[in-house]
Amino acid sequence: MSTTNERGRATDVPTSASEVVDHPVVEAGARAGYAVNGLLHLLIAVLGLQVAFGHKGAEADTSGAMRLVAGSPVGGVVLVAIVVGFALLAVWQVAEGVRAHEASDKAKAFSKAVVYLALGWGAVALMMGSSKSGSSQATDATATLLGLPFGPVLVGAGGLAVIGVGAYHVHKGWTEGFRKDLESSPGRPEVIAARVGYIAKGIALGVVGVGLIAAAALHDPSQSKGLDGALSDLVALPFGQVLVALISLGFAAYGFYSFSRARRARV
Repeated sequence: MSTTNERGRATDVPTSASEVVDHPVVEAGARAGYAVNGLLHLLIAVLGLQVAFGHKGAEADTSGAMRLVAGSPVGGVVLVAIVVGFALLAVWQVAEGVRAHEASDKAKAFSKAVVYLALGWGAVALMMGSSKSGSSQATDATATLLGLPFGPVLVGAGGLAVIGVGAYHVHKGWTEGFRKDLESSPGRPEVIAARVGYIAKGIALGVVGVGLIAAAALHDPSQSKGLDGALSDLVALPFGQVLVALISLGFAAYGFYSFSRARRARV
């Protein structure tokens, strides 16, 4: 009897996860989360273009995008929507991870859940009065890790992981692997936006990863500056303004694709 009960409990877990995934509130929240993600990418694109053209004080990352939202007349309402959207999207990803059969699918779902929770927490921290920029947060986190035993190894491994995620984005965009995330076939404009967006994000993540590796190699946390710092460093290179402008337009393309994904996502 105990074996039967243990098996029953084991099968209850994926069944419960399926019920969570299929719940109308979670499904609607997940779609809202993709839409919120699209809004933030559009704002990052605007800030990135400001960085490209020398606008002082532009903070081209998620933190800067949320500050831009917070400064609007309806900023508080939108920040609450960001928290709720990302929280429900994280719940959906956790449930997807629980009911997934392949270890790689589980790892991917749980990793995405952590990312969405971190994004939601960023909005909560801003509402609580946090004044730190994304670059400062990245530098502080890197400094903390470097102070640990084997800290440079951890930071360097993190840099390689970020580069790997960037390469995955480029591959997903180039091969149109994003199609399997959708429950209906996207139109040609959506496909172009997704391809450009994923590749641009992949390149940006690669630059962020290089910064982490440099911080580990030089034992200098200031080398890790997050997305905003990475774009600011790129501007200083030959043709850097053009490159940052193109990456920013890629973020805008990803934002437009995210709005389409909110409607078409396989949830």
